[in-house]
Amino acid sequence: MFIVRVLQQTYFSEYINAIKNNHAIPRPLNKLRPILINGILRVGGRISASSEISFDHKHPVLLPRKDHIVNLIIDHVHSMSCHAGPQLTLSLLRKKYWILSARTVVRARIHACIPCFKTRPKPCQTPLMADLPTCRLDISKAFSNTGIDYCGPLYTTLARGRGIKSQKAYVCIFICLTTRAVHVEVAPDLTTHSFLNAWKRFVSRRGHVNSVRTDQGSNFKGAKAYLSELYEFLNSEYDEAFKKELANSRISWVMNPPNAPHFGGSWESAVKSFKTHLLRVIGNQILTYEELLTVLCQIEAVLNSRPLGLLSEDPAEPSPITPAHFLNTTPLKLLPAADVLSEKSSLLSRFSLLDKLVQSYWKRWRDEYLHTLQVREKWNTESRPIQINTVVLIMQDNAPPLHWPLGIIEKLYPGIDGRSRVALVKTKNGTFKRPVMRLCPLPIQY
Repeated sequence: MFIVRVLQQTYFSEYINAIKNNHAIPRPLNKLRPILINGILRVGGRISASSEISFDHKHPVLLPRKDHIVNLIIDHVHSMSCHAGPQLTLSLLRKKYWILSARTVVRARIHACIPCFKTRPKPCQTPLMADLPTCRLDISKAFSNTGIDYCGPLYTTLARGRGIKSQKAYVCIFICLTTRAVHVEVAPDLTTHSFLNAWKRFVSRRGHVNSVRTDQGSNFKGAKAYLSELYEFLNSEYDEAFKKELANSRISWVMNPPNAPHFGGSWESAVKSFKTHLLRVIGNQILTYEELLTVLCQIEAVLNSRPLGLLSEDPAEPSPITPAHFLNTTPLKLLPAADVLSEKSSLLSRFSLLDKLVQSYWKRWRDEYLHTLQVREKWNTESRPIQINTVVLIMQDNAPPLHWPLGIIEKLYPGIDGRSRVALVKTKNGTFKRPVMRLCPLPIQY
């Protein structure tokens, strides 16, 4: 009890002197009617006549709110009670100790308990939503900037008949990041070669692509490596003129960090819309390959007919702008055509009239659609930035929290606005790049 006496002399010397001199007890301890027994300040209380409980329970030792010794006592009781919750831990504590503002202190200590945190970890606060990249905001040919994702599997057969086994098929969805247009291809599996075949069909129909954004699926990684090797080979074998032309037409392939689907919200929402239509149309039916292609093309047409802006109730207003308006046109910045939007239609030639038609689509795109991207629907408040050397748990979808790997942040990747949304985490099994919102910092560091 020597440590308790020293602790009480440090925090409660005024009350001890008042009791020794028979003076009035100052607030706020006057409600507890403290008493001094063998030099230890205890709670007088109102239950001293009870014979059902021990002396320490009737007159628990008074302890201050904030001190390292108090924290150790709370941690010991919490650990001995098999990491009980705040209410049970507080009940066990008051059988021997009476801590001032105990409920708040006990909650704070349990919140900082590492074993308890590992059972119910809390992810890091999500940083402020980043600004949109230029590929979402600048005028460009449809599918010049493309996002790609897969959905499935679906089951299909080559023909109808008895005894014909169904086979898996996957849907590869290409979405234009500028106009929200959708292109759908069928892939028999998730291999790199299957994706490259779908990619060739897509490029043959939609034309050249400047940049591609995907997640880190193995088929995407293989396709990126294949194209990179091809470009290196061509650059090493052909003359400078062809190298320059190849560099100008090279596809920029950007991959999102692993386990970060929110980085590709543009194509994830397209996949969600596609699945909604597909499940409502076919349900659990198994279609032939021809029937499946027909249904997918019809769903593609529906998605490309969605209005980009708000619908007007005025019948005199023109029909809303849709992704389908841009599929067979190209922005006139890339064509040798003058700006004819301000010219009268009666004075224009047939060719210039078509130019004005295309330009009017992009003007409506700027006026009716672009302003709808201003609002941050979520992640719109500032959060505490995560720091290097922070010890974290890495969230894993297919494992319980107690099996999540423990790591330390080695490097941060700040964005254009200076906020870090991706971190490099070192664990005992290697180094991983993960989004900040998939990391759970241990509470002892805050």
